[in-house]
Amino acid sequence: MVQNINMSEITTNFDDRTIEYEQLLLDFKKLLQKNNLRFTTQREVILETLYNLDEHLTPESIYNIIQKKHANLKIGIATVYRTLSLLEDAQMVTFLSFGAQGKKYELGAKKHHDHLICTLCGTITEFVDEEIENRQHIITENLGFKMSDHSMQIYGICKKCQN
Repeated sequence: MVQNINMSEITTNFDDRTIEYEQLLLDFKKLLQKNNLRFTTQREVILETLYNLDEHLTPESIYNIIQKKHANLKIGIATVYRTLSLLEDAQMVTFLSFGAQGKKYELGAKKHHDHLICTLCGTITEFVDEEIENRQHIITENLGFKMSDHSMQIYGICKKCQN
């Protein structure tokens, strides 16, 4: 039986951050220090860009945004890739993989959410459905599995591309 779901019941305000920028920056500086890396303006701008944009971004799109916003800042695409890799290893960013198209990153400082991904245009829609969340916990408990984390991506065609 298929139920109609009111979208207002399953959406969350994804503008809410689970961490303030100042704390994130402090954690980032500690991460750099732990890895014997210098804190640079370029690295901070990458972090700030991820924090301020509510999008899933490829390394190239992050680079292009920085180039437009900070035209006088000398930064290379390799710095973006290395910084994202460092943030990924520290679980400060998460990513969605698009196979040959690469990864799209988002800062891990938002409340848990899942993703609808359009296979035609690449649009990513974030959502939370408490019923799905509850069912996952019931299923893992019933199977004697201790869940530490999860992610769900649903692939299909968005409304815009269907028209």
